[in-house]
Amino acid sequence: MNANTLPPTTWTTGTTAVFKTGTWRAALPRHIAAPSPCHAACPVDGEIAQWIGRARDHDFRGAWELLVRNNPFPSVAGRICHHPCEAACNRAGFDEPLAICRLERHVGDLALAHDWQYPPPDAERVQRVAVVGGGPSGLSAAFHLRRRGYQVTIFEAAASLGGLMRDGIPAYRLPRDVLDGEIARLLRLGVEVRCGEPIASAGDFARLRQRFDAVYLAIGARRSKRLPQLDYDQPWVADGADWLARANAGAPPALGRRMVVVGGGSAAIDVARSARRAGHEVTLLALEAHAQMPAQGEEIDEAIEEGVRLADASMLVRAHRDGSNVVLECVRVDFEAPADGRAFAVRPRPGSEFRLAADAIVSSIGQDPDLGAVDDALRTRGALVHVDSRQATSEPRVFAGGDVASMARFVTEAIGMGKRAALAIDQALQAHDAPPTHDAPPTHDAPPTHDAPPTHAAVPSERIVPLDTIATFYYPEAARAAERRLDTRARLDGDAEVQLGFSLEEALAETQRCFSCGSCIFCDNCYHYCPDLAVGRVPGGYTVDADYCKGCGVCVRECPTGSMEMVEEAK
Repeated sequence: MNANTLPPTTWTTGTTAVFKTGTWRAALPRHIAAPSPCHAACPVDGEIAQWIGRARDHDFRGAWELLVRNNPFPSVAGRICHHPCEAACNRAGFDEPLAICRLERHVGDLALAHDWQYPPPDAERVQRVAVVGGGPSGLSAAFHLRRRGYQVTIFEAAASLGGLMRDGIPAYRLPRDVLDGEIARLLRLGVEVRCGEPIASAGDFARLRQRFDAVYLAIGARRSKRLPQLDYDQPWVADGADWLARANAGAPPALGRRMVVVGGGSAAIDVARSARRAGHEVTLLALEAHAQMPAQGEEIDEAIEEGVRLADASMLVRAHRDGSNVVLECVRVDFEAPADGRAFAVRPRPGSEFRLAADAIVSSIGQDPDLGAVDDALRTRGALVHVDSRQATSEPRVFAGGDVASMARFVTEAIGMGKRAALAIDQALQAHDAPPTHDAPPTHDAPPTHDAPPTHAAVPSERIVPLDTIATFYYPEAARAAERRLDTRARLDGDAEVQLGFSLEEALAETQRCFSCGSCIFCDNCYHYCPDLAVGRVPGGYTVDADYCKGCGVCVRECPTGSMEMVEEAK
């Protein structure tokens, strides 16, 4: 046989490598690392699929390390986050969304129970950053700056840190040992704290800017909005934020047996539920219909379970004293909140007037920031400090976030803004006269070690992984873990936590439900199912040999996480 002649195809031990079938295809698969929907929805940009993967492997310490790369408060967030990640979860289109928030709480609680601590910064930097406000946004910024080695000082007007997390959220939702534990761990990084030192005037702010290389404003929103229908000088009218702060400190004001709370947000719900624990009969008067109320659904449900009467879709017209009673004249309304962000519209329903009798009224309709100390120095936007997408204000090296700069009044939104500002401050300071203290980034910003290979071989993709790219036939239907709450009768006896956490078994079972959208789990399906043996293993992932891939797409269809995609080729 001539040496250049191929062996016969019917009887051979030769190779088919000469048949480069890749010329047949119109599209080529590639291994990708794509953002999951939960990641895209997360206010702190959390690597949700990755840390859940660690927990699924029983590596809870590794899961916590991934969590706190973005959020120093997993135990707090796991209790009070409004969890937009769950609304975005691909699993919702299959059976039920993953219980991400309660999984985060489980990991955070393990960290507190085992006293897991942060490593010290890799190197110290000489630049000093002032953080004005010790609430969630200020603490988040301080954390991320300190981990990068900056000298951070927090100025807090109150006697203790926590801001809204301490003054505005009751202990039955956020136990104080949890809050204190996560704050204490953060401070052990070496953050200086000056409580009882408000930045209260333009002069205070100017001196602060002179003394520090950068400033982050996170002073929150402490000026309560007022209803024009109420006379706040009357002893039977109280401000909700003040009432709740005093109740959370263990000394709720005595206002008589019957209380009407006006408002439909989380703060109003917290006032109403705390008033029930203080022995009041409580009616909640809300402009919005039940389904429209801005408070989270579970909060409203729990309040009703605890005996709060709901007068929804209703507006206070006026209030006056009539003998021993405070009389609230009200009307039923149709409430409309336009999607374009304009002011809401309220239309009274003719003939729907009604009255409520009470001993006191507590107004809880929201708060605005007090910008007196910075109003002349910084550009504002209505009642807020104006910031760009990096949380930068109109003045160089001055940044702002949280309630002072946004109407997104959620704790995790504030935490995310603190992180974003810290990264921008780091970039701004590094771009100026002080050189970096080391060439390499801090090790805590590098991907932590893991048993599975790193995903650096995957091609980054900006496409958020949709459900139809997940091979759902690899996942059995499984119900979301049931929520467990303290018995209703036991709740009103004190500040015991209402929502109960996962057991280890429940947490592990819930991790198994995660699709790991866009995060390769190195299952080898693409490698094993390729009919042309065109998929190969490489360190960190998989590669496709274009000489032999026919573009059949089997590897994409068999991927259980959406980590393979087809890319059309132009020829």
